[in-house]
Amino acid sequence: MSLTSDRVTVSAGGALLIDGVTIEAPGGELTALIGPNGAGKSTLLRTLAAVQRPAVGTVDFDGSDLLGMPRRQRARLAALVEQDAATDLAMPVADVVALGRLPHQGLWETDPADPVATAALDAVGMTDFAARDFGTLSGGERQRVMLARALAQQPRLLLLDEPTNHLDIGAQLAVLGLLRTLAGDGMTVVAALHDLGLAATYADRVIVLRQGRVVAAGATVDTLTPQLIREVYGVEAVVLTHPVTGRPVIALSPLG
Repeated sequence: MSLTSDRVTVSAGGALLIDGVTIEAPGGELTALIGPNGAGKSTLLRTLAAVQRPAVGTVDFDGSDLLGMPRRQRARLAALVEQDAATDLAMPVADVVALGRLPHQGLWETDPADPVATAALDAVGMTDFAARDFGTLSGGERQRVMLARALAQQPRLLLLDEPTNHLDIGAQLAVLGLLRTLAGDGMTVVAALHDLGLAATYADRVIVLRQGRVVAAGATVDTLTPQLIREVYGVEAVVLTHPVTGRPVIALSPLG
């Protein structure tokens, strides 16, 4: 169940945002999309989710054309969690999560007590917030609720834009641990991550963007090298090995 794009190009307002991007994100793995601010990570994710249409290129998942697929059918396959959760949802948290069931049910059939929706809320540690008004939540709490809504869709492809945004350290580790579990269960997971340390710790693969182009892609341990980090981010990096997990640990410092 791999996600692939072929020569995807996106422009807006006369500016080229994504320039001929070809990628592959295998099923059963957590792929991190990384790069400096303005590299095009959010735009690429929205294009992969068919929220934003490319001028050129294709996006396929498990052999199916995501861009040409009817919206309802696509929502049964793929879910997108954007970086900043909307605050204009004046409804209880449980009702927000239940909206994720819409692709599988009718508009008037959503049920806050739906077992899939309640399981999704529990998976992100927000069960105790079920009756709270969504608009009263903190940024990090809203982020986890929107992740629960995406999980309620029961997607096979999960796309996330900065899923650790606004979260404290404990919540960041919990969310990324959940994403690794989902990938281990066979889901295709692609997450834009700002923190190189978290990408090194949790991602199986990384795709590195700079100025709308892919400059490197592959297994995390092979791709996140000091040379690459210096070239893309303009900082010095030392890549160490965590004594417990065996995963890469990245120490950063200014050039010179």
